[in-house]
Amino acid sequence: MTTNSKPKTNVPATAVAKDAHWSATLERLKARHRPTATLTICDDHTAKQNLTQAHLDQQRAVALAEATTPDDEAARKNLEAANQRLQTATEAHDATAIVLRFQALESSFYQELLAAHKPTEEQAEEGYDFNRDTLIPVLLAESSLDGMTVEDATFFFNTWSSAEAQALANTVLGVQRDLRMDLGKD
Repeated sequence: MTTNSKPKTNVPATAVAKDAHWSATLERLKARHRPTATLTICDDHTAKQNLTQAHLDQQRAVALAEATTPDDEAARKNLEAANQRLQTATEAHDATAIVLRFQALESSFYQELLAAHKPTEEQAEEGYDFNRDTLIPVLLAESSLDGMTVEDATFFFNTWSSAEAQALANTVLGVQRDLRMDLGKD
């Protein structure tokens, strides 16, 4: 195999333009924030139901308003009322809901955590590449933007219903694996 040892000379203007472009791109890449995710918990079934219904009513009102003429006063008033009901239902829901926020860890730290929490033989046979019982509480605490401790996370993970504990685990694992880019050709 031969290599071209000759340095490039006479750099074309397009290469210079790309360098300027790369400088701006590099700046933007370095300024990116790690992904974040939220888990919203609302134990008030009525508030959740009212919010769901208000969303449906608002969507129907939008569809009706779009299907009518712009001067249809009844459709406009219906949409305004639906928007107001949605705002009221959202405020009621938000007043009772608890929002937990998580941010992806730096990749190297996440890899260190995975390496420190190897799966048991049984977990490895089930396809896990980490010890779910020991990693998840640590990952929750390290990723929490709300100050959750490992003790808090362990308590939640061990005492909540299986589905809720799984949602908690999925949220924190999901934010670590969030992909915010498209792969492919131009």
